[in-house]
Amino acid sequence: MRARDALTVDLFDGYFPVPVERGNKPGSLDIDSEFRNLLSDLIKASALSRHQIAARMSELVGHEITKHQLDSWTAESRDGWRFPVVYLPAFEAAIESHELTAFIASLRGAKLYIGKEALMAQLGKLEAAKDQLRRQEVALKRLLGD
Repeated sequence: MRARDALTVDLFDGYFPVPVERGNKPGSLDIDSEFRNLLSDLIKASALSRHQIAARMSELVGHEITKHQLDSWTAESRDGWRFPVVYLPAFEAAIESHELTAFIASLRGAKLYIGKEALMAQLGKLEAAKDQLRRQEVALKRLLGD
């Protein structure tokens, strides 16, 4: 493998940022305000009203979720109210989004892949593993004198 030339720009630099974990310092994962704002933005961006989102979530979880609950989960002033993670799949299904899950993954230095993206990522991992095995095979053959 060649050493990288420090003066040459990599073709992919900046296109595929490596996800970075937010950290484990005290308070670094206090995401209350950020999460409420994202939740609120997703509701505003949805073609559905808050009543419709709550009704769709209710259908999906099998018990009632109200507009009042949605309002409380997004209001900064409702300190005692937190969006239950058990409702996250129903919320995302209702608004046809994966942004909350992607946000949560990003906090831990992960990236969310959906559908074909997930398969492509797995294929990439397999290709990288095959390349690594080929390099090991070549190195072993050199050592053996083949």
